[in-house]
Amino acid sequence: MNSPLRNIAEKLDKNNKKTQLIYAFNGTGKTRLSQTFKNLIISQRKGNQEDHAALTRHKILYYNAFTEDLFVWDNDKHQEGEHQLIIQPNSFTDWILKDQGQDQNIVRYFQSYTHQRLLPHFNEDFSAISFSLAGDNDQRIDNIKISKGEENNLIWSLFFTLINLVIAERNITDKSERSTNEFDHLRYIFIDDPVSSLDENHLIQLAVDIAQLITSCESDIKFIITTHNPLFYNVLYNELTSKDSYILRRFEDGKFALEEKKGDSNRSFSYHLYLKQLLQEAVKENKIEKYHFTLLRNLYEKTASFLGYPQWSDLLPGDKKLYLTRIINFTSHSTLSNEMVSEPSEPEKQTVAFLLNHLLENYNFK
Repeated sequence: MNSPLRNIAEKLDKNNKKTQLIYAFNGTGKTRLSQTFKNLIISQRKGNQEDHAALTRHKILYYNAFTEDLFVWDNDKHQEGEHQLIIQPNSFTDWILKDQGQDQNIVRYFQSYTHQRLLPHFNEDFSAISFSLAGDNDQRIDNIKISKGEENNLIWSLFFTLINLVIAERNITDKSERSTNEFDHLRYIFIDDPVSSLDENHLIQLAVDIAQLITSCESDIKFIITTHNPLFYNVLYNELTSKDSYILRRFEDGKFALEEKKGDSNRSFSYHLYLKQLLQEAVKENKIEKYHFTLLRNLYEKTASFLGYPQWSDLLPGDKKLYLTRIINFTSHSTLSNEMVSEPSEPEKQTVAFLLNHLLENYNFK
């Protein structure tokens, strides 16, 4: 049944499993779900605005696109030839950097996901970060600006260090022996897509690290993890034991569905199967648009790569190969944006249906 995000959040909250793992295509609403879930947890207790802010910290920790907003580049310094990443004032980073002194652990995690020669430098009051790159012969390039992907990895490393500390504290059974009681009532850790710009090796490492962290958690903290990356999803699924897994779908009416995935459907889960399903639904409902040619080409490319064909076009019917190649190339890679419309012609719709059926019937899709 199609539901508003609030209903999806309520379903997640009622689940008793240690971990809930959710796959969703980019743009489906993963980040919106994390915000909706946070608001649900806050709304479960009445109080003033200050109470709500405290409740957020005490009941749920979440990593998503909004977490990244705590860090901004200082454009004034940039004009002067300096590059500093400013940390906006917040209790989240103050506790881990100032109170717990975890800056070196953050650097260690960051370098493990990027490069050992790339070094962050926190200023004295932990209000900004600068970066340097070590070269050969003890040379060092100071004051560099890192990429957006590296920036995201730094922010994730800070959050990962935080939840390591939180889990270690909660694993201490006697509350009086904990170094802080800030997280005594923490119920959830919500992680939304921490895989930006990671190559496959680092992505697998990240998934294993998260799984080991969850496994080490002896308290009743629950974890919700969302991702658009099939490899990250599959590694987590195989590494974790106590979990439920889902796929989040969004529909044209603005509502959502959280479909449970069971058993082997998770082990075989991959992006090409999602493309196949999207195309089949579009053909069945006669809702084919121009972007479906791009999805179709992507599906052909992935199938050809898996089967060992030199070109994706080698999978096309021989008598129409040249014509169909030109049609797909034009509709999926055309640069004439001023002449493009989203609604394809009837012959174009029939071409999508024909090529999808040809692929499914001739290359052993099940």
